[in-house]
Amino acid sequence: MMSNEKLKPKLFSVMKNYSKEQFGKDVVAGVIVAIIALPLSIALALASGVGPEQGIYTAIIAGFLISFLGGSRVQIAGPTAAFATIVAGIVATNGMEGLILATILAGVILIVMGFCRLGSLIKFIPYTITTGFTAGIAVTIVIGQLKDFFGVTYPADVKPIETMEKLEALFQNFGSWNWQAVVVGVVCLAVLILWPLVTDKIPGSLIAVLVGIGMVKLLHMNVNTIGDLYTISNKLPTLHIPEFTLANIRAVWSDAFTIAILAAIESLLSCVVADSMVNSRHRSNMELIAQGIGNIGSALFGGIPATGAIARTAANVKNGGRTPISGMVHALVLLLILVILMPYAALIPMPTIAAILFMVAYNMCQWRPFVHLMKTAPKSDITVLVLTFVLTIVFDLVVAIEVGMVLTCLLFLKRMSEEGDVRSWKYVDEDDDPDRLELRQVPKQVRVYEITGPLFFGVADRLTQIVVKEHTKCLVLRMRGVPALDATAMHAIEQLYETYSKKGITMVFSHVNEQPMKTMEKAKFVDLVGKENFCDHIDSALARANEIIETLPAEEKIEKQGKK
Repeated sequence: MMSNEKLKPKLFSVMKNYSKEQFGKDVVAGVIVAIIALPLSIALALASGVGPEQGIYTAIIAGFLISFLGGSRVQIAGPTAAFATIVAGIVATNGMEGLILATILAGVILIVMGFCRLGSLIKFIPYTITTGFTAGIAVTIVIGQLKDFFGVTYPADVKPIETMEKLEALFQNFGSWNWQAVVVGVVCLAVLILWPLVTDKIPGSLIAVLVGIGMVKLLHMNVNTIGDLYTISNKLPTLHIPEFTLANIRAVWSDAFTIAILAAIESLLSCVVADSMVNSRHRSNMELIAQGIGNIGSALFGGIPATGAIARTAANVKNGGRTPISGMVHALVLLLILVILMPYAALIPMPTIAAILFMVAYNMCQWRPFVHLMKTAPKSDITVLVLTFVLTIVFDLVVAIEVGMVLTCLLFLKRMSEEGDVRSWKYVDEDDDPDRLELRQVPKQVRVYEITGPLFFGVADRLTQIVVKEHTKCLVLRMRGVPALDATAMHAIEQLYETYSKKGITMVFSHVNEQPMKTMEKAKFVDLVGKENFCDHIDSALARANEIIETLPAEEKIEKQGKK
């Protein structure tokens, strides 16, 4: 069912009652979020296989556009850990041109999804799959950062892309590890863990960066820094339009679709979390459109894919941000930082970046929900959870989601088919059954079957359980417990009708619900059977069966009998 929410940015709604007091709070929140976003954006860019400034470009451009046009009051957007492995793979395979093109196409897909009102469809992604791939992404991030954390050096010809390749290369070359890098990494990790106990006014990641720089510079430690591996630039982002050819589009189309789906899932999940924090309700379709525009803008100006960031959004709310103004301020502050302070990013040690990403991975891994599901969920759900988790690590997110969704759908169909039942009518005498049948008389020539549960392709064969006897002249199907009927089951009922019509048996239907009735009417089945043979209640269906028997030739009549 399509959503009827309006396609209007939240900014335009909240500005009606905007005050100077709230503006002050939004500015403060925006500045704090920008300080948090600075080291994260650099770290996530490096994890994505691009330059550090490209993470800042993403946070500035996508962050501003998504806040300005988005469907959430407090969403903060930028580069996120979920994209790191995917982006690194695209860059390694198709280069920056391929990434730019894939991100632009993903933006177009997101915009189309928004205008087609598909925001509500994200709820059909099962919790087991989102938990599984999120935990899997966290593990891939950790594996990807072990090299820098331990200061391991790879030969020039070893450039692993896939997660398992990275793990293999790490083990093969672990003998080159650097104890000084480990010391810096461990100290920075300790700062990240312990600093929140001191104060939450200053982000721990910023303190870890300063501590890491101080250790390397003051103690003259032999540790790789960003400047040793990357060229740092504080230039403003410039417009770059990739070459749109059919061959190029085909090469990155699957990547674009992956980026779009992941951006949609991540951003809308973040919106839901934000809603609970500020007692608001986001506009999912407008958020998708904003995500699309933000990603197109980011790609055109040298950035990488962006989506809603739950941790930065939570920090925004915690520090008083209540409107999209705070997200826009966060982007503008990062722009100033880019111009003034970006050259100093060259001093940041790589083990410090690894430590920051370890904490990002820990915060996003959802190990508590994962363990809870393992303890409490049905076995089928546990299977989906574990399989999605493992496939995300061993293969990639696309394979994990595809296999997880297919398996989930198959298990769902199996459950629904188990709920379906086709059984011969039995007398009951429960006091709480308003349709209790103990006083009703059934002619011997009548067979009554009750069908329960949705009738779809997975249970259509259950209709073969319906059997009649030689003297049966009327078959009553009681369908009050059938909420839905699909084409396969409809075809099975038509075949049933055709078979019994040839035997001179009349079919009567009792209490057909709205959706099955519409399906039958559309298939012209109601006209075929006769509207008089569709009854609202079992009593009227039995009365109709009596009428049919009364019209039979005398030699076919059999004296009515009671309970069978």
